[in-house]
This record gives sequence, C-alpha cells and structure tokens, in this order.
Amino acid sequence: MQLKHLKTLLTPQEGAAKVTCMTWAPNNGKFAVCTVDRVVLLYDEQGEKRDKFSTKPAESKYGKKSYVVKDMAFSPDSTKIAIAQTDNIIYVYKIGEEWGEKKVICNKFVQTSALTCLLWPAEHAIVFGLAEGKVRLANTKTNKSSTVYGTDSCVVSLTSNVSGKGMLSGHADGTVVRYFFDDEGSGESQGKLLTHPCPPYALAWGTNSIIVAGCDKKIVAYGREGHIQQTFDYSRDRSEKEFTVAATSPSGQSVVIGSYDRLRVFNWGPRKGAWDEASPKEIPNLYTITALAWKKDGSRLCAGTLCGGVEQFDCCLRRSIYKNKFEMTYVGLSQVIVKNLSTGMRVVLKSHYGYEIDEVKIMGKDRYLVGHTSDTLLLGDLTSNKLSEVAWQGSGGNEKFFFENETVCMIFNAGELTLVEYGSNDILGSVRTEFMNPHLISVRLNERKQRGVEGNKKLAYLIDIKTIAIVDLAGGYNLGTINHDSKIDWLELNETGRKLLFRDKKLRLHLYDIESSVKTTVLSFCSYVQWVPGSDVVVSQNRGNLCVWYNIDSPERATMFPLRGDVVDLERSNGKTEVIVTEGVNTVSYTLDEGLIEFGTAIDDGDYYRATAFLETLEMSSETEAMWKTLSKLSLEARQLHIAERCFAALGDVSKARFLNQTNRIADQVAKEYGGDGTEFYQVKARLAMLDKNYKLAEMYYMEQNAIDEVMEMYQELHMWDDCIAVAESKGHPELDNLRHSYYQWLMETNQDEKAGEVKEGEEDFTGAVNLYLKAGLPAKAARLAMSREELVTNSDVINRIAAALIKGEFYERAGDLFEKIRYNQRALDCYRKGHAFRKAVELARVAFPADVVKLEEAWGDYLVQQKQLDAAINHYIEAGCSSKAIEAAIGARQWKKAVHILELQEDRSGGKYYLKIAQYYASIQEYEVAEPLFVKGDHIKDAIDMYTAAGRWEQAHKLAAKCMTPEDVSTLYVSRAQDLEGEGKYKEAERLFATVEEPDLAITMYKKNKMFDDVIRLVAKHHPDLLSETHLHLAKELETESRFSEAEYHYMEGQEWKGAVNMYRVNDMWEEAYRVAKGHGGASAHKQVAYLWAKSLGGEAAVKLLNKFGLLETAIDFAADNCAFDFAFELARLSTKNKIPEIHLKNAMMLEDEGKFAEAESEFIKAGKPKEAVLMYVHNQDWVGAQRVAEANDPDSVSDVLVGQAKFCFEQKDFQKAEAFLLRAQRPELAIKYYKDVEMWSDAMRICKEYLPNKLSVLQEEYEKEATKKGSRGVEGMVEQAKEWELSGEYARAVECYLKVKDSTNGPLMEKCWMKAAELAIKFLTQERAVDVIHSVGPRLTQLRKYSAAAELYLNLDLIKEAIDAFIEGEEWNKAKRVAKELDPRFEDYVDQRYKEHLKNQGKADSLVGVDVMAALDMYAERGQWEKCIETASKQNYKILHKYVALYATHLIKEGHAEKALNLYAQHGAPANLQNFNIYKRMFLDLLNLLGRDSAESFRMWADLRDVMLLLCENLTKSSEANSPAHEEFEQMLLISHYYATRSAANGVDLVSVAAKLSISLLRHTELIPADKAFYEAGMAARALGWENMAFIFLNRFLDLSDGIEEGNLDTLDHSDFQDTDIPFEVPFPAKLHVTDAQREEIRDWVLTVSMDQRVEQVLPKDERDTYEASLLAANTGIRSLPCVITGYPVLRNKIEFKGPGKAANKDDWNKFIMATKTTHSPECQDVLKFVSQWCGGLPASGFSFH
Repeated sequence: MQLKHLKTLLTPQEGAAKVTCMTWAPNNGKFAVCTVDRVVLLYDEQGEKRDKFSTKPAESKYGKKSYVVKDMAFSPDSTKIAIAQTDNIIYVYKIGEEWGEKKVICNKFVQTSALTCLLWPAEHAIVFGLAEGKVRLANTKTNKSSTVYGTDSCVVSLTSNVSGKGMLSGHADGTVVRYFFDDEGSGESQGKLLTHPCPPYALAWGTNSIIVAGCDKKIVAYGREGHIQQTFDYSRDRSEKEFTVAATSPSGQSVVIGSYDRLRVFNWGPRKGAWDEASPKEIPNLYTITALAWKKDGSRLCAGTLCGGVEQFDCCLRRSIYKNKFEMTYVGLSQVIVKNLSTGMRVVLKSHYGYEIDEVKIMGKDRYLVGHTSDTLLLGDLTSNKLSEVAWQGSGGNEKFFFENETVCMIFNAGELTLVEYGSNDILGSVRTEFMNPHLISVRLNERKQRGVEGNKKLAYLIDIKTIAIVDLAGGYNLGTINHDSKIDWLELNETGRKLLFRDKKLRLHLYDIESSVKTTVLSFCSYVQWVPGSDVVVSQNRGNLCVWYNIDSPERATMFPLRGDVVDLERSNGKTEVIVTEGVNTVSYTLDEGLIEFGTAIDDGDYYRATAFLETLEMSSETEAMWKTLSKLSLEARQLHIAERCFAALGDVSKARFLNQTNRIADQVAKEYGGDGTEFYQVKARLAMLDKNYKLAEMYYMEQNAIDEVMEMYQELHMWDDCIAVAESKGHPELDNLRHSYYQWLMETNQDEKAGEVKEGEEDFTGAVNLYLKAGLPAKAARLAMSREELVTNSDVINRIAAALIKGEFYERAGDLFEKIRYNQRALDCYRKGHAFRKAVELARVAFPADVVKLEEAWGDYLVQQKQLDAAINHYIEAGCSSKAIEAAIGARQWKKAVHILELQEDRSGGKYYLKIAQYYASIQEYEVAEPLFVKGDHIKDAIDMYTAAGRWEQAHKLAAKCMTPEDVSTLYVSRAQDLEGEGKYKEAERLFATVEEPDLAITMYKKNKMFDDVIRLVAKHHPDLLSETHLHLAKELETESRFSEAEYHYMEGQEWKGAVNMYRVNDMWEEAYRVAKGHGGASAHKQVAYLWAKSLGGEAAVKLLNKFGLLETAIDFAADNCAFDFAFELARLSTKNKIPEIHLKNAMMLEDEGKFAEAESEFIKAGKPKEAVLMYVHNQDWVGAQRVAEANDPDSVSDVLVGQAKFCFEQKDFQKAEAFLLRAQRPELAIKYYKDVEMWSDAMRICKEYLPNKLSVLQEEYEKEATKKGSRGVEGMVEQAKEWELSGEYARAVECYLKVKDSTNGPLMEKCWMKAAELAIKFLTQERAVDVIHSVGPRLTQLRKYSAAAELYLNLDLIKEAIDAFIEGEEWNKAKRVAKELDPRFEDYVDQRYKEHLKNQGKADSLVGVDVMAALDMYAERGQWEKCIETASKQNYKILHKYVALYATHLIKEGHAEKALNLYAQHGAPANLQNFNIYKRMFLDLLNLLGRDSAESFRMWADLRDVMLLLCENLTKSSEANSPAHEEFEQMLLISHYYATRSAANGVDLVSVAAKLSISLLRHTELIPADKAFYEAGMAARALGWENMAFIFLNRFLDLSDGIEEGNLDTLDHSDFQDTDIPFEVPFPAKLHVTDAQREEIRDWVLTVSMDQRVEQVLPKDERDTYEASLLAANTGIRSLPCVITGYPVLRNKIEFKGPGKAANKDDWNKFIMATKTTHSPECQDVLKFVSQWCGGLPASGFSFH
C-alpha cells in the first residue's frame, strides 16, 4: 500500500496548535477533528467542512480552558460522538443523521481521574483509559460505568482488533495488556501480554501481530502471545524522531506510524508471514504528527499535526475501472471498495479471513458482486448491501453463477449446485444436480412471514429429468421426492414453500402439496404459469383460456377467461395485479380480482377477520364457496369460533352453525365469568372434538372433569349406546341396567334386529340371538353362531330353520357348511354344488363320495370357464381327464405353452386341429422356431414356408422347402424372387436369397452392375478370397477410368498395389495425391522418387521451390546424377546449389569412363576439378602418353605417379633396367630398393642404397641379417661367419653387432661364447660408452642362462658394482655379494642386507628373520596367524611392542567371536591405558555381557578376570593423562558391573540367593551397557525365585515388552510408568538380538498372564523409608544419591560399613551375611571377592577377614 496526498482539510497555523484527536464514522459519511481550542469540526466524505460544535468543561466555573480533549469516537450507528476530556469526564453528543441537526448531550460519565484515550467498539459500550491506570467501560444505555481491569500505570494508548471484539491498552511503564469481549474461538490469552522498552504511544493491532513504537525510535512487531517477531530500528537515523501515533487499516493488513515530518507504512505479507516496510511518506515542514484516523472502508487516511493541520491521503494499492460503470479501489490485499460511477453508491468488499482478493466481477445486470480469494468466494448484492464470504476451494474458474433470485446466489460447479444467501457467511445448502436452468430450480427464503414459522428456507430441484427433490435448507433434511412419468421443464415453489407447481414436456401442470405429499394435475396444454407475487394465487394459460386459481387449496375451482393472445408477463403494483397478454401486435392487460388475491394473503398471514370482512363483500359463487370452506377450516383450527360460525352460516351448513352458536354461548359465558376467551373450557373443547367427530377426545375432556353424565348424555344423543354403556360399566353407574334395557328397547323399536341379536348374544341368550338374526334376514350370522355353539347344533328345529333360511337366501355354501357340520353329507354336497363351492364339494367328495370327484372337477372347470377364469379351469379339466376341454381352456386363456404341453401328452391324433391355432399365434409374435414344428406336426408345412417367406427368413424357408420341393424348383423360385427384389432396389434381401440357393456369383454380378463395389468386395472376400486382390485392382482400374480417383486409390491400397495409385495420380497430373500415397504406403524412399518426378515434370524454378518445400533438393540432385539425368541435375544445381555442379561433373565423368568415352571423361574430370582422376583413368588403361599429357598440363604432382606406374609395369615385365631408370627419374630410389628386395636381388638393392640412400644402408644390412636368421641354424652359422669376417677385417663394431645377434635357443654354449666374444671385443676395441652398452646388453642375457658369476665379472670389469651385486643376489650368492659390497663400495652393504631380509620374508623363513629384523618377523607371524609365537617373541621385546601385538591379537579374537580368549590375553599380559585400546576393551566388555548362560557359579572365573582387568585398567588410567576423563568414568562403571557379575556368581555358588537377586536387580540401573532384555529377565527370575512377586511381575512384564519391541524393530512404544522416580534408565540401546530362548520367553509370558489374571500382585515396586523404590540410589523426593553397597549394589542408608577408599560402603547385614557364608563354606570364589574388595576399597573394615 502507498500513501498519496489528496488535499489539506485544515490549514496549519504558524505556531503550535496541536490537533488532539480525529475519528471517522463507521458509515464513512462523517469525519470529526478536534482542534487545540476544543472545537469539533465535522467534514463530509469528500472532505468538505459541513458542521462544527464546541465542547464544554465538566465544571463551567473552571472556565473553557480548564481541560483538553484527549480522544473521541463515533458510535457504531454514526449518530453520536463520545468526547474524552482531562477534567475527568466523558460527554456523549447526539449529532443526528443529517447535517445541521441540533447537537445534544445524551450521556455523561464522571470519572475519578483524567481520561487519556477512548474507543467505542460496540453499541452502548464505550471503553476508555484513565491516567490512574484503569481501563473502564461506560454503558450508554444504563448511563453507568464499570472497571474492566486496573493497573498501576497511566493508560497512554488504546486500540482494538479488526473485529472490535478485543482491545489492547498501552501503559506508561511499557506494559501492553490484552482483553477480549469475545475471543472468537482464537484461544489467545488475556491479561498482560508484553512489556515494551518505552511507553507504547504508537500501538496498532494488525491481523497477525501487534506493532508497538515509542520514543526509542524502534518499531517492534510482536506475535499473538507477545514474543518479538520483527524489529525495525531507526535509532541511528538522525532525521528520525520519536514515534507518536499509529493507525491500523480496517482490514488489519497495513499499519501507518507517525513521527516528525514522516509517515512510515508497513504492509503484512501473508506469503512471508512478516511485515514489509513500504517507502515512507516524507512531508517537509509537517512537524510532529499528533493524530491519525483511517476511514472505515480503508480508502482514506487523515493525519493531524502539531501545527493544527489536517492532511488527507489516499490509501489504495491500485484502482481500476470496470465496464466504464464501476470503480474498483483495492485499499488492501483483502479489501476492495466498489463504487458505482453513475449513482456514487459504494460497497466495501472485504475478506474476513484476511485472504488476498484476486479479482472482482460485477454480474447479474450490474447488481451482484463476485470476488475470488485463494480459499473463499465473496458475493454481494449492491442494492441491499448484503455481503457474504464462504469457504470455496478453487475450481479453475469453472463456476456458473445465477442471480435470478434476489435473496440467494446459485452457483453450479461440476454437477453440484451451491446456494449462498446474501449477508450470510455460511453456505446455505449444496445438492447434486445436472440441471442448471433456473426454471428447474426454485428457492424460497422467508419471503412471506407466517405465524409461528421461523427460518422458512426451502429448495426444489431436479435429481434427474423426471424426479423433483424438495429440501428444507434450514433443517438440512429432505421434505419429499416427486417421481414423475414425464420430463419436467418448469417448477416453482410458492412464497411460503408449502406448495410446488411444476409442468412437464406434455404441457401438463401439476400441483404438489408438500405437507400431505399429494400430487394433483390441475391443467393440460399449459403454455404459461406463474405465482402472483405476495400471494398463493396462480395464473396460467391453457390454449385460448386464462386460468386463475384464487384458492389453490381447491385446485378444481379455477376462474377462466377466454383469451385471443399469449400471456407474456404478470405485474403487481399499487394494489393492482395485471396479466400482460400480446394479441398480435397489441399488448392487452387483464386485471385480476385483487380482493380474492387479498383473501389468500390474509389467510396466509393468519388475519381471519380481514378475510371474513373481504368475503362479506362478495356474492356467493363457486370461488367464494371454496374460500368460505378454507376459512372455516382454518378458523376452527385457530379456535376463532365466531368466524367459523359465520363461515358455516354463509355455506348454509345450519347444523354446524347452530352447534357452534351454542358452543360460542358457553365460551362467552365462561369468558364473562372467569376471563380469557373461554375456548379452553372443557365443554368448549369437548364440543369442538365432537364437531371434529373425535368422540373419544371429547369423552377424555369430560372424564378429566368427572362429568360422566355429560359423556353418557353425549353418547345417548348420538345413539352411541355401546360407548355409553362402556362408560357406565367402567364407572359402575347405577343406571347401567336401565341403560341396557333402554338400548334393547330402542333397537327393537327401530327394527335393528341384528344389533339386538348381538346384544342377546352378548347376554348369552343364543336361541334368542338366532331368532333375531333370522328375523333380520341374516341367516349366515345365525349359522355362524349355531355352528359355534354345541347346544344349538343338536337342536334340529333351529338347524332346519337356519338351513331353510340359508337356502332361501341362496347362501348355499354356508348351508353346505351347516349340513356338513351335522353330517348330512349328501345335502351338504348338493348345497356346495349349487353354491359353486367346488373346493369344499371336492374335499367332501374325496371323503364321502370318491366316485363323484371326477365329475365335480369337470363341473368345476365348466363353472370357471363360464366365469371366464380359463387359466384356473385348465388344471381342473386335466384332473377330470378332459384333455380337449383343457387344451381349449389353455388356448382361451392364451397359455400357449401349457396348451402345447397338454397336446404333446396326447396319445391319439385328435388334437391335430389345435396345432394350427397355436402355431399361428407363435408366428404372429415372431417366435418362428416354436411355430415351425407346430405347423409341421399339424401337417401345415406350406403355412410354415409362407410364414418364413413373409418374415424374410429365406434360409429357414429354404431349409423347410428343401424337405417338400425339388432343388431345381427351390432354386428357380429363389432366383426369380431375388431378381424381383433387385428390381425393387432391395439388394440385401436379394443377396440373401442368392446366398440361400448358393448363387453368390449372381449376387456379385448384381452389385457390380449397380456399382455397389463395397458389397462386391464383401462377397468376393467371403466366397472367393483368392480373387480378392485381383477384384480390388479390377475395380480400381474401372474407377480410374471413371475418374473416381479417391475410390480407386482405396481399392489399389486394399489390393496392395500402391504403385498403381501413384501412377494413376501421376498420369492425371495429381502430384500431391501421388506424393501423399507414396509417403503413406511406399516405404522410406518412395515419396522422394515421386517428389523427384514431380519436380522433373515442373522443371526450372518451380522444381527447385517444390524440392525445397519437401527438403529434398540435394537428394533430388544426387538422385538425378545417380540416374544419369545430368541435364536435370545441372539445371537444379545451377538454380540453387552451385557448389554441387563439380560433383555432377565428376559423376558424369565416371559414367563416361565406364562407357569407354575417355576423351569426354577427361574433359568432365577436369571440369570437376579432379585432373588426378583423369590421370588415374589413363594409368588404369596403360595409356602412359595420355596420362603424361594430362599430368603435365593439369596436375604436375601426378607426373611421378605416372613414372612409378610405368616402372611397376616394367618390373612385372622383368625389364629391371628400364624400371630402375623410370624410378630414378621419378626420384623414388626407395621403390627401386623395395622392388629389388622383393625379387631377392640384395646386391642391386645394396648398390642403389649405398649410392642414393647411404643413411639407410645399416637398416638394409640388418634386414638382410634377419633374413639370414630366418633361414635357421644355417642362418646363425652364416651370422657367426659374417661376424668373424668383420672381426678379421677390423670392423669390430659390426662384428660385435653380429655376435650380439646370434640367437639359437638350442645351443646355449654357442650363444654364451658369442656374447662373451662381443663383450671382450667391446671392452678391448670400442669406446667406454659403447662398451658399457654392450655389457648392459650381455649381462642380463648371461643371467638368463644362469651364468651369474660370469655376468658379475663382466660388470666388475667396467666397475659396474651395483649391477655385479644384483647379479650375485639373483644367483643367491649372498656372501659374494656382501664381500663385493664390503670391499668395493661399503654404501651397498645396507642394500644387500635389505634384499636379504626381503628374501627371507618372501621365502617365509621367519625364524631366520628374527635374528635379522624382529619387527618384520612379528608382522610375519601376525599375518600368518601364528599368534602364540608372535606374542611369545614380542614378550621378549619391550612392553610397548608386546602390547601392540596383544591389541592386534585381541582385535582378531573379538572379530572371530572369542571375547573370552581376548580377556585371558589381557588378564595374562595386563591392560595398559592406551587410548587406541579403549575400543577393544569396550567391545570385549560388551561381547562378554552379551554371552548367554553366564549367570551361574561356574562362570565366576570369567567375571573375576574381567573385573581384575578392569581394575588394572582403571588404576593405569588414574596414573595417565586420561584420568577423570569420560572414558575413565565409563571404565569405572564397567569395573562396577564386572564386580557385580563376579560377586553374583560367587553368591550363587554358596546359595546366597538373596544377595544374588539384589545384585541382579541392581544391575538394572546399568542397562545402558547391559542388554536390557537379558538384565530384566535375570532380575525378574531372581525375584520370582525368592517370591518377590511384585518386582518379578514388573521386571518380567518389562522383559516381554522389550522382547516384543526387539522383534518389531522399535522400542518407542514402551510404557515407562512403572519406573518413574527410579534410577533405571528409560532410553536404552536397541539390542541386536534376543538373549533369551523362545521357550523361556513363552514360559514367562504364561506366568505373567497367570499372575495378572489372579490379580494378587500389585504392579508397584517396593519402597523403603525414603518413600522411594528400594533399589534406587536416587531418592525421589530429595534428589539425594546414596552410595551403592559393594556386596549387593543396593543403596546404603543406615547401619553401614564404610571403607577407606572414598565412595565405598556396604550394608552391614549383607556384608555380615557374605562374610559368614565365606567362613562357613571356605568358598575360594567368595574369598576372591573379598580379596578384590580389599584391594579395590583400600582394605577391609576392622572386623575384616583373613585369607587362607
């Protein structure tokens, strides 16, 4: 954010005239400034001064200047200003909403000390600070003030957080205190928050931190809990003065701090989570800033100065104009002011969570705001100024917004509809729907107030196109789902959300009542429908009628008007509702009956008097009647009985009107006597229940008042005698018998014989009851009673009367039951038969008349057929064996499968006639496979063929026809039929017929004739696959002739003849297509050839352009040249790549050469710049003249090549002289030598070499000698002879060379003789230097022949002493070597000795080496693993050497896993305190601890040795530089552990089990060295053995936890609660392996489980007098560490024995116990322990022990 100066509101004065305070109104409309003369100036939003008023002192007697205004604040509604004064008072002035209103003091609060600062964060609550240090709260409603909190230091500043729910006060001692009215769930602390180094006059509370500044020129940002986050230090800036005042932007994202001539701006960076300083606003001559006020929308900042000036600054980050209609001012990252440029209306859009607003759009007819942040969505209604911010995860801007509803925004995103209510920061609801049309969604939010209904928020939407869901958004539950049978295209809820109208695609209009879940179709052919706003009236159009439902509760009652046009809109305003209709080009309006609409609204609002008054004005009609009915129902429900009475009177329902009139009189009488409206009186409530026909409820009301007579009177009036008698019985009424008599009398008088009979039956007068039932004409009831009573069954007279009555009344079945009951079976059967009760008849017949069963079944079947129950009759006919009737019934019942099944079971052929009928049915439903066998069985094969033919199923027809027609007839029939179909254009059907008679060729011909080539190919592929390619090519050529190139191409491709397609396109000059085909189908280079041909056809520049386009220019040139198209190649090269021309000439020359056109080829070679190629051409053809000519003219360098060629030719012709002449002319004597050598003419070769190349003569000589050597011994002899010749001729150098060249591995003496001769000659006759070289050459050769002495003597001849010594050494003649060294050059004596040692080493003669080099010998022993010998030899040397090798051996032993042997080694040789040995000691110690099964007495010696070694080591360490180092302390601890182990072994050996157990338990405090699982196991087992079950249980439980942790590879889950306040360590090294077997572990697990199940053990470690675990050295309460007992390791508390050695003590009991055991058993182990204790502790105590 940047500050930009806008204007000066108040001009500064010459001297000090401090602006004491300033404030902006929350509605941004007013700005107040208080000047030094205590006058408050009021400015408007634009900065124009509009008003002012003077403040007044608390006491006028002290005068106007007796106080200073310290602070002021507007009320939250911007109509009042609170002024804080130093004369101990706050005044609250009412300034009104408009300018110029009278200023009135409406509150004043007198305080005990001067006010220093003030805030007005909430309605009625003013917070202020006092000079005495209190922060108080003044309530403008009660006019009282109270202390919020008090401090001892003056309040210098007050500020609130962004929401105004929390505040900070700064005090003169630097303290900052925080207080929350509501912490909004932040959980931040209250009270003293921090102490600043100086008084915090500039105090600001941003969104994420608190900024404090003062006179120390430092600005410090503190975190939420008062820790320092950032410091901005300006103390070294001389231009900076103290900071006086701070202001926070309304969003909390920016803070401005004022000082001298400067405003410093800090912006919160949410990404960095820190404050960034923007460039400060520096204004010269402004002087100190005394007040700052930030406009509540964040757009302006005002600064007041010491000189009385007020400057206004603009605070925006950026501005933009949107659609030329709105100005967007970004005053912070999370705050935007949107201003309508035309109306000047402003809205402040702000993210409550402080998120950065990315973009703001104005949508929905420029009325609605939509803004995005990273995590939220901002929505707003510019008209109502309602803003919302809801959590919204970014979806890439794919949301669609709909603003059709004024109260809610609908957002569609990824199939989900989200509703946001303007002004609410929570999502109202979210549902899944794919239908985004606003006409398919209806939302109603509290649109019409209803009595007793709060939070009426409903949504109707489509789940799918045929299903509507209705949801209560307030409660979040489903109100109903409507499954419709047709697609829905419009729906809308009424304003109260009780009714839903929807229309489907068939233009049917439906009404759904949400409460009762009833759906009603109200109109068909509905083209327009709408609810009338503010009512439940519906207007719709049906073809030529306008339909209006004034009372939608009676949907059948619609008012209709004829229309000539279409309804387009509905308008309701100024008490009129008009339907707008377009009739052609005119627009007509129809006015609706506002009174009827008003009625509906009055009903909805529950104003029934208004509704009645309105209905009184109307004449009675069907609509009015419906309204009276509705009003009657609602007024009864609301207990408005007078209105209900009037409604029933209007409806002409006299009885209800009269009843209600009586009820109203009772209610009025009660109201008069007792007050109230009388409707709660029991008689009134009972009468209303009677009116509702709820007599039980009425009875309950009466019975509650014990009005029994009234109940009985009610029931008697209603002739409900049963209920009346029941009440009398329940209450034991004295009139009960009279009642019963009266009831019976009344029944008889009113001829209610049935009811009278029931009464008699109840009185158990069964005969009387039967007589009454018969009299009432109810013989069935009489029969039921008679059959249930045994006494009546035996009364034949009664039975006969009942039976006669039943038969007379044709109750045959009941008569049959009666006869069957009295065993009159025949009569019963007759009755059943007459009454068609065949089931009972058959059941009876099966028992009584088996012969009649079959007849009965048939009769039953006939009856069912008569009753049209054919399917039921089938089984009865089958039972009766009437198959024909069964089949007919099955056919009649259309149970075809059953009919077929019965037919198939027939043995005779009589059923044939039915097959045709059934077959025809199956044919009609196209089940041909079922029909065919039925036709065949019925001998109607022709019908079957006709069936298949009619269905176009020629194959089946053919198959069937083949059975009954000759093949020729079938074929002729089918072919002719196929040709007819072809004529009709039904080619597929024709093809099927051809296929049926196996004439595919006719089908192919048909398709070919009709140019249906795809079908031709399909059939050829099917029937003649071998001809498929040929057919494709044939069709391709045919299509090519018809210029159908693309189709032809397809067939060429299918025929795998892409070249044909390319050629077709080439011939037709369609090069692009040819290129495409070649590229797509013709391999890697085909398209290049086509491009080349295309270019060739174009020629010139066009060809070059084309080839360049394809990037084939150079390729084409090469191709042209390679294919001898040189003219085209030259043309291309000249136009594009001239550098290629020589290459083309060269290729042309080569072609001409191949063709034998040498002269033309010569010309082309020269043009190609390759004359040498022309020369070579002539040379190749042995045209030497031509070659010479061309070479001399064009390539002088080649002349010699021509001469060489001629020479070579002459040599081949054996013309050596001529050849030699040519070569010498060509100055190539070396070639002449080579050619002579090749033909073994060495003398000529030597001659020319000597003459022309004398420097190469020796090489040639050598070569000749090699040749001689190659010829074997004959050659060697020749060489020796040659050498002798050289020697005789005095050529000694050559003779030496020759002798040295003698090499014959088969003849050693000869070689030795020659080489010695060469050496002799060299020493005698050659130079010293050359002689040395020769000797150096001969010496090694002699040593190879094992002639060491001869070689040495040669070396000595030339004083080469070192070489001579080496020769003797190589021959292992050490004495000679030593003598030569001693006599001739003593410097080499050491060298000889060294070589001798190496020799001994290499030979492995260590024993000999000892005498020469002990260390080397020891190293050799170590390398060979001869450790005993090594140690033995080393022990004879000094102590240091010994321990070097002891350490090496120990390391080796430990690596091999023999830690015990390593221990023995150190026990034998001592343990020096060498730093490099420490790791060996540690490793040895740990390996010994890890050994299994070493806790017995037998292991004492090992532990004693370890203890002694550790003691020796510790004593050595004490004397060394490592004394008291951490390593020393660690070894002391190891000594202690070793001692415990040794003592435990000794104690186990003398059955001191308690001492051993205590030692095991003490060892637990050393589990950082001892494997933890092993230690806990041993301690637990020892405790268990002694019956210390608590300890045993805890230790073994810990052991199990450890072993499980080791197996899982993790000890993090261990529970340490049992070992709190002990010295047993929690953190222990992770053991590499378990130290206990699985069997032992399982045994422990079982024991622990058993003990824990028994619950006999407390899981607590035993404690001693310190209230601490008995084995812990460290007291839990005091932290005092006790000494461990040297015998048990337990803490030594009282009764102790002290030793001379410091820090050594023992428990007297344990010590005596151990001494006693030692004395009684004479155990050498125990004696050893005591001896060690004596040595370790500086002697035993006085009552000591003497060792025997």
